[in-house]
Formats: sequence, structure tokens, C-alpha cells
Amino acid sequence: MIRLMTYNWQQHDWPEFRYDLSGIEDVLFAFAERTGHASGLLKGLTADAQVETTIEMMVVEALKTSAIEGELLSRKDVMSSIRNNLGLAPETPGGDKRAAGAAALMIDIRNSFVAPLSENMLFDWHRMIMQGHRHIAAGQWRTHADPMHVVSGPVGHEQVHFEAPPSSHIPKEMGRFIQWFNDTTPGGNAEIRKAPVRSAVAHLYFESVHPFEDGNGRIGRALSEKALSQGLGRPALLSLSRVIEAKRKEYYDALKEGQQSNEITAWITWFVNIALEAQIQAEEQIDFTLKKARLFDRFRDQLNERQTQILRRILDEGPTGFDGGMSAKKYMVITGASKATATRDLQDLADKGVLVPAGGGRSIHYKINL
Repeated sequence: MIRLMTYNWQQHDWPEFRYDLSGIEDVLFAFAERTGHASGLLKGLTADAQVETTIEMMVVEALKTSAIEGELLSRKDVMSSIRNNLGLAPETPGGDKRAAGAAALMIDIRNSFVAPLSENMLFDWHRMIMQGHRHIAAGQWRTHADPMHVVSGPVGHEQVHFEAPPSSHIPKEMGRFIQWFNDTTPGGNAEIRKAPVRSAVAHLYFESVHPFEDGNGRIGRALSEKALSQGLGRPALLSLSRVIEAKRKEYYDALKEGQQSNEITAWITWFVNIALEAQIQAEEQIDFTLKKARLFDRFRDQLNERQTQILRRILDEGPTGFDGGMSAKKYMVITGASKATATRDLQDLADKGVLVPAGGGRSIHYKINL
């Protein structure tokens, strides 16, 4: 007898999730330790540097959570929109509505992290990320009669990974999800004390309901961040999506496995490790911001306008630096300088110890020396 596959929401124990944390106690401890360390590092920065670090983390999260869904946004547009939302941008933000929507979501997640989850909050978030998407019913649950399939692969050869509950079930399912989310918050009557665990369950639970026509992944990751922030008692300073985007196949495989049963230990284990990795990267970002500030303070009066422009451009790329390093050709394109000027400026930066040369001859390029 052939047994047809049933998904988690079709099983009798839905949504009574079960899991065993005994195998990840060390990871949970490391996450708590790292968040405390990152908070201490952040407090060691100047007020301006703290703001810049927070903005950078929001920009990265906005870019990566969109990239996971195949939507590539301009870093410049997202940065401009976030700074504008914070009242820090004198210039007019870019015209990309998708970037503006992604930026608005990042701001709202941080500003409203304490507030209970509600249907209206989710609808508002959905309207934000659906800006620039004309054919999506934004700010409402899906209503179509067709099965809601999560698929991959080319048109005509799609592979179904998961089938979500029918649209007719969504109002009831989401009412139950919102109640669960608020009950499990710190101090709630069903509190989940480990913030990364609640974050993991919230993500899997929401993705399994898949209540919107589009944008479920981005909203689900926003909910994970909200759950982390509530557990920490402050806005989380990390980017889950940066780690997830780098491990996209693992992410979808882990989700698929997690949606087969309501015993979700494997999913929790995978997600908590992702949260720890994201927190470690956040520490690196804070350390980078501190070193960047020191570099500018040290060489502020020793660089010409072109060199300062180049230094800012390299550092804008974050801790990983400029892809392929800085070359005379790139210098010329960015500053408009002649080849002779570019070569002289770069050599001067190397002599001062601002940049470190690598390679030789025509292939010479420079990395930042932090």
C-alpha cells in the first residue's frame, strides 16, 4: 500500500511542535554569550558609529532577505531610504519603490519589536515589501482557490517542495499563529525562554502556513528577527539573511525536512546555528566599524579629496572589502583621475600604510589595512 506524503499542517498534532534541545545547549550558551559581547562592543563606539553600525546591519538584511527571493536591490537605494527614514539623509532617496519598501520594513521591525504581533502589523509589513509589485494583492491574506505550492525549477519542470494549507484555512490558521506568537513572548503564558528557539519555531510555523500570495519568506525572516529582539529585550543587531543567503540550498532543504513532521529538532538545530553565525558576523561588523573610525581619525588630514573618496568607497563594502581589491583602473573610474594620478595616489596610500599592495605589474591591486 502506497502512503501519500502528508505535510505538518495535515497531521493530527499540528501545530504542537516537539523538539529536544539537549544537543544544542552549548550553541544556545554561545549565542547568549556572543550577544552580550556584541552589546558591549557596540557601547564602546561613539554615538555616530553606533548609528552607522545599526544602519549597515539593516542595509545588509534588506539586501540579503530580498536576494534570497531572487530580488536584487541597489545598496545605494536601500541605504538612502533607510537614512531618509531616520532623518539622516539630506538627499532625495532613490526612486526604486522596492528598495523603499524593504527599508521601511527594516525600520519598523526595530521600532515596533516590543509591540504584540497583530494581523494589521503583518498586513502593513506586506504592503511595504510589495511596493513596486503591481500584480500582487498587498496587505491581505491570499484568497485564490488553487493549491499553494512552494516550488523550484524552470517553468514546466517545477519541483513541488511543499503544499501549504488551502486559502480558506488561512484566517483561522493565522489567528492561531498570532495567538501563539504573543503567548510565547517573554512573560507570556506559554513563554519560550530561549530567543533563538522561539525565532526558529516562529519561522517554520509561519512558512508552513504561507498566508500571503507572495513575500512569505521575507515576512517570515522579519518575524524571526522580531522574536529574537523580544527575547533579547532590545533590537537584535545581526543579519540572519546574510547567513541564510550564503546557504540558500541548506535553508530550503532544512525547511522542507522541518515541514514533514511536527517533531522539529533538526530544524531548530540548523536555525540556532545560523543565528550564532549571524551574531559572530555582527561582532566582526562592529569591530570593523571601530577600526574604520580609527583609520579616518589617524589619516584625516593626510589624504587628498580623491584618496578620501576612494577610502570611503572601499570601506562602504564592509569587512570583506572591495571585490578583487582596488586597482588603478577602478580608481580612475571612481574618481575621474588620470592613470598617472591614480597610480601616484595609490602608491602614496600604500606608503602611508592605508593600503597594502598585492600582485605586481599590471595586476597590482590594493587591500585596506585595518
